[in-house]
Amino acid sequence: MSALLKQRARIVRVRRLQHDLAASAAAEAAGKVQLLETSRQRLADMRSELNAIPGPTSGSGLARIGELAMRLDVARQGLAPSLDSARAAAAQKERIRLSKRRDQESAEKLQKSAAVAADALAERQTLRTPRLRQRARLSNDGGDQ
Repeated sequence: MSALLKQRARIVRVRRLQHDLAASAAAEAAGKVQLLETSRQRLADMRSELNAIPGPTSGSGLARIGELAMRLDVARQGLAPSLDSARAAAAQKERIRLSKRRDQESAEKLQKSAAVAADALAERQTLRTPRLRQRARLSNDGGDQ
């Protein structure tokens, strides 16, 4: 039974490491999503701040502001596919993390049940042993008479 307990403990350690690695990958993917969302928001903020200065303005100044606004809009729209794929990757890594967590919990339950079974077996063996000794003593005492 000791070998089974050692095997179950080893499986629990492996499953814990697998879950930790999956959790790390999921956190990294979520961080990338957050970074892209922050970048998109910053581009939108920069775009909203582009306004013509009140008062007389030259046509070239307005053209520059318009060009910058257009480039910021294009950059923000260009982030959409990257953001979508990053969200999909983050969702996939989160599903993997949950799967690894289930595997870890399952291995921990198996380890606990193996430990309980080993304890029960050990207790049964210790209860059986004195009876055998007692019988042996009785048979030796009865044989001498």
